[in-house]
Amino acid sequence: MPQIKTIETAGGQQRCCPRCSGTGKVAVKGSRKYRFTVDVGRGPGGKRQQRTYTFDRLEDAKAELARITHTVHTGEFVDRSKMTVSEMCDNYLASKSFRTGNTRSSYRNALKPARDRLGGRLARSVERQDVQQLVSWMLTHGRRRGGKPGTGLSRRSAELTLGRLAAAFDLAIRDRKVPVNPCTYVELPDPEDYERDTWSAPEVRTFLDTAASDRLHAAWRLTLYGLRRGEVLGLRWDDKRLPKRLKGTPAVDLENATITIGWTRVMVDSQVTEKGPKSENGYRTLPLDDADVAALRALRKRQLAERLAAGEAYTDSGWVVTDEVGEPVHPEWYSDEFHRVREHAGLRRIRLHDSRHTANSLMAAANVPDHIRAAWCGHTVTVNVATYTHARPEDLEQAAAALSKIHNAV
Repeated sequence: MPQIKTIETAGGQQRCCPRCSGTGKVAVKGSRKYRFTVDVGRGPGGKRQQRTYTFDRLEDAKAELARITHTVHTGEFVDRSKMTVSEMCDNYLASKSFRTGNTRSSYRNALKPARDRLGGRLARSVERQDVQQLVSWMLTHGRRRGGKPGTGLSRRSAELTLGRLAAAFDLAIRDRKVPVNPCTYVELPDPEDYERDTWSAPEVRTFLDTAASDRLHAAWRLTLYGLRRGEVLGLRWDDKRLPKRLKGTPAVDLENATITIGWTRVMVDSQVTEKGPKSENGYRTLPLDDADVAALRALRKRQLAERLAAGEAYTDSGWVVTDEVGEPVHPEWYSDEFHRVREHAGLRRIRLHDSRHTANSLMAAANVPDHIRAAWCGHTVTVNVATYTHARPEDLEQAAAALSKIHNAV
């Protein structure tokens, strides 16, 4: 059993006992401290590890020595780490290998509320009620951007923060920096009775009829066909930078009526960034219908006319979706324009991204198989069915008809 030594100081010199002439660190004259050194197990390389602790009170030293001895014996030892929650989040982010900058930004943003509320706290001091209060604050006052500051964030935002914070604590536990994960028993309120808004087929046709006279009619058709905003804005007329497996496939092939998704233009940390699709499933070639091809031909013809009119002021950027002088449009501007067209059409508000949910749900209602819808949208089947497929009230008539046929069979 390690021994607790009494450290006394006299004349500004630290001594192990009144009779010892050895000196050490300078301390306050006349102070007394209690110190012990204890084995805490072996490190990752198998080397024996020791820790030295010093206390102002003998009772505290005895209690800590007993705790350490017990937890080392049971394999539950956790060092008295001075790591803060912010440092813990930094370590967690540094441990991850992110495929895209967008994912890194998403993780960093998810952890920001935890840094704001708990960042300066010692990680080992955070308890379940602290995290529960963080979640409650997010749901009531946590918004800083994307709406009125000081209002509540969505349940989804709180889930993301809680999930990333729990993962950071898990890593800290493995590193023996904290004893437990305070996120484990934190509860989120029940989901609100909310279904993602999607448009019906007549509403989609109303939007497209209104958009037919819009300069970006072709882009709106692609959006209502279920492409992500970044995929629409990432299309080039002739993209020679496609991945090897897509080489030789034109990004926009009007002769064969196809488009190939190989790049996207998205927002990362408030900056427009060009990158590959969200996942491997995102790389795909999609067929177009006659109306799509006609709209793209009209857009191409209009851009050529705009180029002649603008002369040297025109930028031949090669993007499909550009402004009148050839510059690629900003993603947020594109979202704003979607709502301008929507309001002109007199349609109820849905998010731009909900048009993707709309396309998938309408395909499901038309009995397009799960695996085909997933391939069209660039999803796995699981994600497609669980997240992007929504039944509208009129779709239930199909279920009623099927059950009626079964129950009333003669």
